[in-house]
This record gives sequence, C-alpha cells and structure tokens, in this order.
Amino acid sequence: MPASRIILGTFLLLVLIYTAIAVTPNGFEDGGHTKVSALMMFLGNEHSVYILDKAEGNAAQVAGHVAWASVWDIELREAKTQDVRSNVFCASGMHLPNGSFAAFGGNDAVGPGGKVGNQKNPGSNTGQWDGTYQNHDGRKAIRIVSPLNCRITDQLDRMPCKWYDEDDLIMKRHRWYSAAEATGTGEVVIIGGFVTGGYINRWWPNTDPLYSGGGAEPTYEFYPSRPEEPRIMKFMETTSGLNAYAHTYLMPSGKMFVQANLSTILWDYDNNIETPLPPMPKGVVRVYPASGATAMLPLTPKNNYTPTMIFCGGSDMADEMWGSYASPAYNTWTYPASKDCQRITPEPIDKSRPVVYEQDDDMPVGRSMSQFIALPNGKYLLVNGAEFGTAGYTTSGTPDTPFDQMPFGQSLAGQPVLKPAIYDPEAPRGKRWSQEGLFESRIPRMYHSTAVLLPDASVLLAGSNPNADVVLDAAFPTEYRADIFYPSYFEAEIRPSPKNVPTKLSYGGDFFDITIPASSYKGSANEAAESAKVVLIRTGFSTHAMQMGQRFLQLDNTFTVEKGGSIILHVSQLPPNPNLFQPGPAFLYVNIHGVPSNGTYVIAGSGNIERQPIGDISNLPSSVRLDNVQGGDDGPSSSNSPTKDQKNNKNGEKSNNMVLIISAAGGAAALVVLVIVAIVIMKRRRAERMRRVAEASRALPVPHSRPWDHHENSSQTAFVAYSKDDGAHDWNASSPALPGGQYQDDTYSTYSSQYEQPYDPYTSANRYPPGPQPSPGYASPQSSHLYPYSESPLYPPPQHRYNNR
Repeated sequence: MPASRIILGTFLLLVLIYTAIAVTPNGFEDGGHTKVSALMMFLGNEHSVYILDKAEGNAAQVAGHVAWASVWDIELREAKTQDVRSNVFCASGMHLPNGSFAAFGGNDAVGPGGKVGNQKNPGSNTGQWDGTYQNHDGRKAIRIVSPLNCRITDQLDRMPCKWYDEDDLIMKRHRWYSAAEATGTGEVVIIGGFVTGGYINRWWPNTDPLYSGGGAEPTYEFYPSRPEEPRIMKFMETTSGLNAYAHTYLMPSGKMFVQANLSTILWDYDNNIETPLPPMPKGVVRVYPASGATAMLPLTPKNNYTPTMIFCGGSDMADEMWGSYASPAYNTWTYPASKDCQRITPEPIDKSRPVVYEQDDDMPVGRSMSQFIALPNGKYLLVNGAEFGTAGYTTSGTPDTPFDQMPFGQSLAGQPVLKPAIYDPEAPRGKRWSQEGLFESRIPRMYHSTAVLLPDASVLLAGSNPNADVVLDAAFPTEYRADIFYPSYFEAEIRPSPKNVPTKLSYGGDFFDITIPASSYKGSANEAAESAKVVLIRTGFSTHAMQMGQRFLQLDNTFTVEKGGSIILHVSQLPPNPNLFQPGPAFLYVNIHGVPSNGTYVIAGSGNIERQPIGDISNLPSSVRLDNVQGGDDGPSSSNSPTKDQKNNKNGEKSNNMVLIISAAGGAAALVVLVIVAIVIMKRRRAERMRRVAEASRALPVPHSRPWDHHENSSQTAFVAYSKDDGAHDWNASSPALPGGQYQDDTYSTYSSQYEQPYDPYTSANRYPPGPQPSPGYASPQSSHLYPYSESPLYPPPQHRYNNR
C-alpha cells in the first residue's frame, strides 16, 4: 500500500476518533441505557442519578420481578436496577434537609397493559397487589432514599442505599399526581391529587368540583406527618379538573405561591388562608396535562433575592375540550401548543407595585411537556416536549377518533420538538430566546420524559413513554436511551477549578474563601475576578415537565487578586432566610466569564427538619484589584510562517522523507493500535472528567466558627456524614422475567438487627438511612430545637429578605 494512502488513512482515523470522543458544545452525546424508562429522575449525588418508572413490563429485572427503578452512573453511563415495593407511577417528589429524597404517592397496583392488579382493595376496583408485576398499591406510599455516598458499585438493596418503602410510613390520603413543596424548616407540604386516576381530575359535566364523585383528593398534608387530619384546600375546588401537579413555590414570607388551571394564589398553609392573585392571561393552562414549562428565575443580590416565576407553553384549549377522567373531548394531537410566556413576582420589594402577570417573549415554537433546566451561568435550557397536543395517553380513543385510528398510537401529542432553546432572563425584551448554533436531539422526548443538570454542568435527558405499558414499536415507544446536552460554555478552553469549597452552608454567618488558581482562567485577573459569580443550584425532582424544588441562588462575594494570579473569592453564606433556599442538598458552581466550574455537592442548613439556625450577615472585605496580573499560561506566540531553518535545511527535508518511510512500514500496525487506544480513551476520558468533579466536591471547607454559636436558635446537633456499604450487587440479565409465587420485599431484620424497628433518619445514630419520622412532631433527643407541632408555630421569616452590603 502506498505510504501516502496509509498516512491519509491514519489521519482520517484520527479525525474520526477525535470526533467520537470530543464533546460537542450545543449538541448531544450518547448517555447509554437507563434500564427503566425515566418517568421521574433526580441527581442524588456527584456520581449518580436516580430514576423511577411506573410498574410495567420492563425487560430489566430486580429481586425476581420486573424493575421500575434504577441508578444511572454519571462516569460509566451505565445503570443498575433498584427495587421499589409499590407502584410509583406519577408520584411527586422532594429533597429533604439531610440530602435524602422522598417520593409521595403514586398509582394502585397494576398488571400487564396497565390493568388493575389481580388482588383488589376491599370494596374498590383498585389494585392492592399484582402477582405478575409484583407491585403494591402506591397511592399512600412515602418512599425515601439517602443517596449521598451510594454508587452502582454499592449494594443498592441494602440501607442506606435502598429505597425505604414500607407500610409503616404512609400518607393519610391516597394521592396520584399530587404537588409537593418544601418549607423553610425542611418539612414537605403535599397537595391534592387524584384518588383513582384518569386524564384530568373531574367528570363532565362538573357537578361536584370538590370531590368529583370520589375521584379527586382536595386536601393537603405534611411530611413528617402532623397530628391533625388533612385539611380541605379551597383552591382545589376552584381549579377543579385542571389541578393535578399544581405549580408551587415557597416565597420569602413563608407563604406559598400556587398556580393551577387558570387560577393563582398566595397561600398561608399553616392557617389555610388563600390570597387570590390575578389569573393566568390568555386562557393558557400550564399544569398537567397542558404541561407548560415553569421555573423560578435566579435569586441574586442584584434583585434582592426576590422570586419571579416564569411560565411558558401549555395549552389554551377551551374548558369543555379537556373532557374528563375518561379522555379528552377533542383530538388533542391536532391542537397547537401555546408559545406564550408570562412572568409574575408575587412578593415585590416595592409593595406599591401591583402583582400582575407580565408578558414575556414568546418561545420560538409552541411547546407542551417541555421543561426548564437552570444552568450555572444563569440561563435556562428548555428541552423535551411536543408542538401539538397534551400530556397523557389513551387506550380507548377520543369521542371523535376510535383508538385504532389514532395517528400516534396511545399518545395524545404529536410533532416532537427536537431542538432545545436557551432563555436568558437578563436579556432585554425581544432578545431572551435563542436557538442559534443548537443541534437537534435524535430522540423524541414526549410524555413521561425528564431532564436534570449534572455536576459538570451538562444536562442529562431521558425517558419518554406515552403508553400504558412497555411498547417498543409505537410512533413514540417506551424510551430507554439517555442523551447528554452540552451547553455552549463547553467551548471554553479552560474552566474554573475552585479550591477550598465548603460542603456545608449556613443561613447567615461568617463568610468563607474560595481560591481560583491562576491556571484556571485566562486574561486579566481583575476582569476575571470581577466576572466571578458563586451560585447554588438545587437541580430538583424531574417529572411531568417540572423540576420540583429546583432553585438557583447567587451568593454575594468580593475578591482579592494576588500577585501570582490566584483570585481569592470572599463569599457570603446563604441569606438568613431559609424560605429563600430551603434546607437540603445543592451544587455550588463558580463562574468566570460565564464559564462554570464543576459543581461541588453541599448541604444547605443544619441537615435536620427543624427551625433552621440563623446567623447575622457577615460584612465582606472590600475587593482588592491588582494591575498587570494575568491568568493562564498561553506559552510563546506561534506563527504559521516557516522558519529560516525550515526553508534552508535539507536535512530537515530528508527527515521528512524518513517519516514517510516509517509511516508506510508501520501504517497497518498503527491503525490497529489507534483503534485500541481510541476505545480506551473514550472510556478513560469520561472517567477523568468525573474524577475532577469528585475531586472538586471533596475540597475541604475553610475553617470558621459556626455562625449560629451565639444565636438564640442555635442547634447543638452536628452534621454527620453518611455511611455506606461497599458491597457490590450486579444486575443479572438472565434473571427470569416472571417467576412463580408472590414476591415479598425483604424486611430490615434480614440485614441487621439495627433495622428491626422503623428508622428515624434524623437521629444522630441513624442520621441518614431513610425511614419514618418521630411522632407527633420533630422531637429528637439529639436536636435541642426540634419541636412538636402543638407547641410551636412554624418558623417565622426574618423581617428583611437580605441586606445588601
């Protein structure tokens, strides 16, 4: 073979290898297989994403039955199944203060085709248990997992890595499609829901808007459970029919912003007092199954940490077109989704300012089932969804179209939107949306699709399953493929590598220092320091076009530029109001010139469900600039012009000929070696990137005295790290799909005597394994400021939101 061909072949192979292993900014990369379809998803720690599906006929197995939960490893891009006892279909979810996550409610037990389980609840046509899919009724279930130190190499069927899903930890009411929102103490308010399910939460005509003939649950309750019975929420009656998965956001005052159907309120959940706010403009429904995108925009020192919500997309179908529990009364897949966007600021600083919805820029196209992902640079990524139709599916058709004539199988939506969009809340009106340079996804993400921000600031997309059970040959099949979107900041040659990042933050208290090495930025040190932003992102519990609990908060900071080019960021603790950023897990990112670092896992607050300790605001030192200091190491300047020696040195020419000879002789061997090296590189490259994430996350905190040592709300409970079991448990692909006999989950006593009793995750000895909470209140011998509900009101918010320096 001629030497020139070998060289050309080698060059082309190198190009292909580079293309295969390189990240494509503004594009997507293969994320592997999730084992179960990602109906729900959340980032559990710096290594793992937790995935929940409904009980259905997945090929993947766990504990001798079909699986409907898995853990996806960020570094390996592989998943391992995990056992969940009850049917978690369309549950709600929320973080807890110690880094645990809870999933509330779900569906009754089902078998193949989504049919009612073969063991019925007494006096009801709902499933108590199904012997084929081996799932229990999940409508009252509270499931808790504590993922902090858990990876797929650990034993996911052992505490603390397993899901706690037992009959001794349940809600007081059946709830399917309920809403959930954390409070400033860390407890969770669980709102509304269906009792037995359907398309929307009513019959038509709607003669019983409160209970819908027993199909609707109009009450709310708390986790941990309060002693009183659930109370009726009037808003559920006002919004009857279109109130599943109500949009909820805790406000600085401690009240809750709630939006459903076309109605909006501020709600004092302790006293059950509703304050009406203006209705959603233009008749656009944003909640399920219209499923518009919604988010709280960044809380920053600039806006004085004032929450503003954005709502985009959904549907403006007329009320009667929504139909009833049975199905929509219209061929929804022919109806265009809305492109309208609205903003609202429920608690403005200027109390004379009216609280109204404000028109925002329209999206590039109408979308239903899309969701906002907060990016560390303060922008929002919009992904997933369809341009026509709504969420949901039907196996019986609509009044106008028999099922066998529906164009997209069971799906009530069509025309997937494959191209993401970027929303910039700081841009002027008319310029907030952009799709410039963005690539399309190869995978339609329709009903039951999810997305979540990863520690390296990329975004994982997974799921899509508008089907009652697993269907692999539909227009929109049950989807197991994941992909990863890389925003434009992955174009940067250098990303910040902050040092000394704390792993625990308080509400108020002493500031801390983060070091930005000179090697992790380029150009003027002063400009880099002035551009620096330290942000916290809670990535949320992703399901049904929502990120439950997602928040973005920028910490205040000043800086000192040092002679060697290092930048010391002096960073404030969280504002002294837990209602702004509820206690629990988050990731801390440092941005330089809009390019984020890898995120560091942190816990905000005490780690307990309690009145959070509050410290005074610490004054930051003045910023110190230093001229003529540069970051990075650009090396000597280079030129494409040939040197004198290259022009005149014949030995150099001979040397080049020798290279050709060597290339020809070893070309074939080189091709083989390069292929092998490429495979190794593609594996190792991802591993190295995630090791850097882990290294950043393990950075030691700067030592400071506790900011609440002398505060009247001081808690004596110390933060205790999780423990883990280092054993391994691999998914067995050869496990039989449907073994005989009724499956029963193992009890704790199978593993260790310490698990024989229900677990309290907030005692010091058992701090992080999940389980039921003390009753009737928060009282714990290890927590001096935990209290029963009957003795103390919920924590009142500070009189000020936060005082800027």
